Amino acid sequence: MVRTHRPDRSYFVYLLGIANRSRSVTQLIAQTLPLTWSAFAAAAGAGLLLFTSKAVMYYSNIPFRVKMICLVLAGLNMACFHRLTYPKVAEWNQGPPPFAARFAGGMSLVLWIIIVAAGRWVGFSTDVLLHAN
Repeated sequence: MVRTHRPDRSYFVYLLGIANRSRSVTQLIAQTLPLTWSAFAAAAGAGLLLFTSKAVMYYSNIPFRVKMICLVLAGLNMACFHRLTYPKVAEWNQGPPPFAARFAGGMSLVLWIIIVAAGRWVGFSTDVLLHAN
């Protein structure tokens, strides 16, 4: 079994205030954000290719819609964090994160769990749609 490092997970638990606090939040973001964006771009590209293969079937799939809604919400959550909370990082860079940062980290974690679960659910529910047609 191959294990990969998931920088986004360490980012969430750091924002929740339960991770190793030996690094500042700016160090953690500088180290993980580029890799996170690269991984997201690769996954989005692969997902787009899969979607275009059977767009009508996926569009009518409820778990697929749940996944897409949660992806949009996760993007909005990240945008709000970087626009509203992160500019004040100098105030809490070494200390405990404020409620807004903990909330953004918690919401990200919950949304990504739903996205992964819905993605797995899509794979099991599309078989039903294939046999119904």
